[in-house]
Amino acid sequence: MEVSLAGRTALITGGSKGLGFAMAELFTASGADVAIVARGKEGLDQAVKAIETANAKGGGSNMRGRVVAIAGDVAKPEDCKRIYDEAMKAFGKIDILVNNAGESRAVPFENLTDEVFETDINQKIFACIRLTRQVWPQMKERRWGRVINVLNTAAKAPRAASAPTSVTRAAGMAMTKVLAGEGAPHNVLVNALLVGLIESDQHVRGAKRAGVAVDDYLGQRAKAIPLGRAGRSMEFANIACFLASDAGSYITGTAINVDGGGAVWVNEFNA
Repeated sequence: MEVSLAGRTALITGGSKGLGFAMAELFTASGADVAIVARGKEGLDQAVKAIETANAKGGGSNMRGRVVAIAGDVAKPEDCKRIYDEAMKAFGKIDILVNNAGESRAVPFENLTDEVFETDINQKIFACIRLTRQVWPQMKERRWGRVINVLNTAAKAPRAASAPTSVTRAAGMAMTKVLAGEGAPHNVLVNALLVGLIESDQHVRGAKRAGVAVDDYLGQRAKAIPLGRAGRSMEFANIACFLASDAGSYITGTAINVDGGGAVWVNEFNA
């Protein structure tokens, strides 16, 4: 089955590296025009160059989409509005929104300050609310839209000392269900993808803190995964691309684990 995003436009937050980058690369290779969002301009510029290079090598470049970079902090309401405006200026419409931005914050409850909780809420929940609010009316008007919220397996089964991330991820799953019910009559489909142990920048940082090689770091954690290995970012991008396409036209309100069947405790909180 060929999955095509030809003629579609996408906005992907946290798009300069890791899962966001993999989705942007696959979406453009599948025909979509994509705006990637991150805070660092240098990382964005490198990501755009890498995606354009990959597309040029892939052949059939006339069927591949464009990619543009938008620097901004989705934790700030004014940046959310500007990000939307710049994406609209570039493409004229947004068909697909991927709320992917967010970093792990996990501390024992007694050490959890209001400031840390508020930061996490702004970066994850309010960013999702504000950006989805921007794209929602046009999706309803055209009767076609896709919203994908990237969460974590702890959204379903949080463990001790995993707040605030597990709490905001669980809220993101509830938001997904609410939006799916409201969007369905207008053919606006909303789903969540829950990340397990997947190769990403956070594990590079985790390996560095532990003073071990990344492969050893992931290998140790992969022992609890039934598939026996960490996932690859492109494997995550594959299901996101499917959900964003017409091929996923009867799927909404789901929260799909992308974790190799793995144990919940092997997640971002161990990074």
